[in-house]
Amino acid sequence: MVLLPARMSEAEERRWVGLMLEKLARQEKRRRPTDEVLAERAGRLSAQFLGGRARPDSVRWVTNQNTRWGSCTPAEGSIRLSHRLQGMPEYVVDYVLLHELAHLLVPGHGPRFWELLEAYPRTERARGYLEGVAATARLPHTVDGDEEDPTEADDEDDENDEGGSGGRAGV
Repeated sequence: MVLLPARMSEAEERRWVGLMLEKLARQEKRRRPTDEVLAERAGRLSAQFLGGRARPDSVRWVTNQNTRWGSCTPAEGSIRLSHRLQGMPEYVVDYVLLHELAHLLVPGHGPRFWELLEAYPRTERARGYLEGVAATARLPHTVDGDEEDPTEADDEDDENDEGGSGGRAGV
């Protein structure tokens, strides 16, 4: 429904409604980026924070992750982010994407992994945001190797920073 002043002509109404629809479409595109936009974003984040060393073959949104914010399969070079992140602040999505990009370089959540994420200035803030969302929703969640969901088991030992030959890692 659109409310317009009665004094507007029909032509003015059509023009104004068209402008507002374009504005809403731009806002929605920013709020819910496509897989292609997500892949471009991964490339920029890798270049800015990881020296361009993390080069995923596939980055996409998925709807089947309800206890993880993201996951990575290093052997395939694939990164998947939960659709639940869509609409969250950009710094939060960037953190999860960087977290998964870092898994392309270092499996597990050992010291070398966290050193990679130190370059991102909003890591702690984003982690706190995600923990708050999970607590509010009362959803089981995994963050940094905490409580693992048995239905989404990793093939690697999160404590072994050197291990893993392509297992899955997830936030």
